[in-house]
Amino acid sequence: MKRNLTKRLCLAAAILAFCGPASAQQDSVRTGRKKVAVVLSGGGAKGMAHIGALKVIERAGIPVDIITGTSMGSIIGGLYAIGYNSNSLDSMVRVQDWSYVILTFKKRNLNDGGLIKGKNLAELFKQLCTGYNDSLDFSRDLPIPFACVATNILDNSEVDFHSGRLAQAMRASMAIPAAFSPVRIGNMVLVDGGLRNNFPADIAREMGADIIIGVTVQGAPKIAEDMNRTMSILSQIIDVNCKNKYDENLSITDVPIRVNTVGFNAASFTQQAIDTLIRRGEEEAMKHWDELIALKQRIGIDDNFRPKLLQPLRPKVMTEKQHVTKFVFENMTEQDERFIRQKFHLHRTDSIDAILEQQLTTSMRLDLFYQTAECKLVPDGEGVSVILTAGNRKTAQFYAGLRHDNEEYAAVQLSADMPLNTAVPMFADVTLRLGKRLKAHGELTFNIKSFTRPTIDYTFFRNDVDVYVNGDRDYNIHYNQHQAEILPINLYIRHVNLQAGLRWDFLHFRDKLASSSSQNIILDNEHYFSYRVNLNYNSEDNWYFPTRGARFKVGYAYLTDNFAKLEGKSGMSDVNGNWRKSFTMGSRFTLQPMVYGRFLFGTASPLIFSNTIGGEWFGHYVEQQMPFAGVGNMEYVERQFVAAQLQAQQRMGDRHYVILRIAGAQQSEKLKDIFDHKTLFGIQAGYYFWAPIIGPVGATIGYSNRTKEAHLYLNVGYEF
Repeated sequence: MKRNLTKRLCLAAAILAFCGPASAQQDSVRTGRKKVAVVLSGGGAKGMAHIGALKVIERAGIPVDIITGTSMGSIIGGLYAIGYNSNSLDSMVRVQDWSYVILTFKKRNLNDGGLIKGKNLAELFKQLCTGYNDSLDFSRDLPIPFACVATNILDNSEVDFHSGRLAQAMRASMAIPAAFSPVRIGNMVLVDGGLRNNFPADIAREMGADIIIGVTVQGAPKIAEDMNRTMSILSQIIDVNCKNKYDENLSITDVPIRVNTVGFNAASFTQQAIDTLIRRGEEEAMKHWDELIALKQRIGIDDNFRPKLLQPLRPKVMTEKQHVTKFVFENMTEQDERFIRQKFHLHRTDSIDAILEQQLTTSMRLDLFYQTAECKLVPDGEGVSVILTAGNRKTAQFYAGLRHDNEEYAAVQLSADMPLNTAVPMFADVTLRLGKRLKAHGELTFNIKSFTRPTIDYTFFRNDVDVYVNGDRDYNIHYNQHQAEILPINLYIRHVNLQAGLRWDFLHFRDKLASSSSQNIILDNEHYFSYRVNLNYNSEDNWYFPTRGARFKVGYAYLTDNFAKLEGKSGMSDVNGNWRKSFTMGSRFTLQPMVYGRFLFGTASPLIFSNTIGGEWFGHYVEQQMPFAGVGNMEYVERQFVAAQLQAQQRMGDRHYVILRIAGAQQSEKLKDIFDHKTLFGIQAGYYFWAPIIGPVGATIGYSNRTKEAHLYLNVGYEF
């Protein structure tokens, strides 16, 4: 199973730095109006809650004249100070692959002083601060005056950044001891500012703030029973030191917003944690809504006032009247340069606003060719040059997986992604699966200049399938399947994938082993041609244990044996679809309703393409197989089949899941009779542990009135 686990850092950062609707609340210093400061505490990943609180502050129409922060508070605050509003910050933290940016642990070098060197993190800050990477006065040169805090561990002194390189100051402020390497500036060795001043309200007051709104994610003191893990001990050491000045600074805060972060720690950078923390920050800030509205009168503004929005973020040297004089391609082949110019219609007369609005760095898709890429706008004598710099060219990527279950015993999958050095960028994907069901797959994707990515692929299956009837094994078939497909339409837009094309299948049946009561089914070698259209939407945050988002798929296929008819009659129409939505209640419990079905029309219906149910996933043993709670093996059902499932998912700890599924289904030979037959019912309970690298490890037990017996399924590893 192919998984794209790594997003490209530079492109993701540049999307927001150059192109996103980056705007911030700004209000010039006015006579007769009090200055408002927002203070954001440290807390590692828990600081994601600051984004939710900022949403409420913006919603209330509170102008922000000063912003200070420590550690993660310095990151959120620094970006807010240069023009990112709460919505753009929300988008930014969700698109990042934090395992790549922050949590990529390397072999420890005793001279580094930390487990993570922070190179990716520093690069991210640099990209996000594009246009503000020179040495600056944070009070004079930023749209909102800003300051952040670090700690010099040589003398345990507080270092307040009011000037310098913004990205470097932010990186120093969140250099968590024993986790990130310190930042060396001059004769100082700087680590997380929370050790000296985790909630810098005093700095905001020194900068001239009359009113302070503070957001803190500092948790309650831990007890002895909590000290059972390395991360807990490290967190406690930091929390104890973070008490410096904390109570005093909280006492001078006009509106203290204390977010409940129970259940999360400084390393909770999962998508689920980020989503929950942002929501908690917003919910806690909404509890202070009346106080925020009352502040507006103290500030000296009326209820209808809305702070002025910043213009879209651009480097200081740029103006909307300037135009691009040239595009410069660095470290690229002439072939790649020519392709990029033609594909994205790059013209020297483009205005700066046009470049920003077109989202240049994301649409360039330099990640087609290179591992990293950077886009810079540099002023010249006549206008602005756009400089595109590429890193090392992409090379082949290899993957390997191993799984075990009590149905197929064991399987190994090997795969490789290989960019091809051709005039039109192409990528080859090769996969080999070894086990009871052997599979060899090759795919070639063309990145042409149009909106789509045409694909050609070939797959060979050697299947060994047990077919059950009402829970009893009826027969076993061995067959080879050759499958070739061409997809001239293969369009990706955000979470949506649209595919349309033609497929050829050839089935060679080797042998059939039947029980004494099995029907005398004759399986002849045959080839088929089918026209196919599939629309997929997937915004779920996790393939196995989603807590938010939705998954939707609808497909249509017209099956023939001569491009027009099937067995001399009209072809078979295959209409199928499924929809699943996650509703999280609290931080650990999720309800997931799902509806799905497959409907076959036409006078002929080859057995090998008939409806089947059973197993844990769609396509478990054969392509058209649909899951059903309590049915573990593959069972054929009628031509018209529709089902509904409700899943309850409870997370315990960080990686343990208890799951309960209830499913019901209707089936019939004809669609008009689908509700005239007995309802299929199934129930299933399971426990899974999410093991790093290996994948889900666990067991389920279920029962259905189709099989009339309990079924136990044990699984170790990713499904493929």
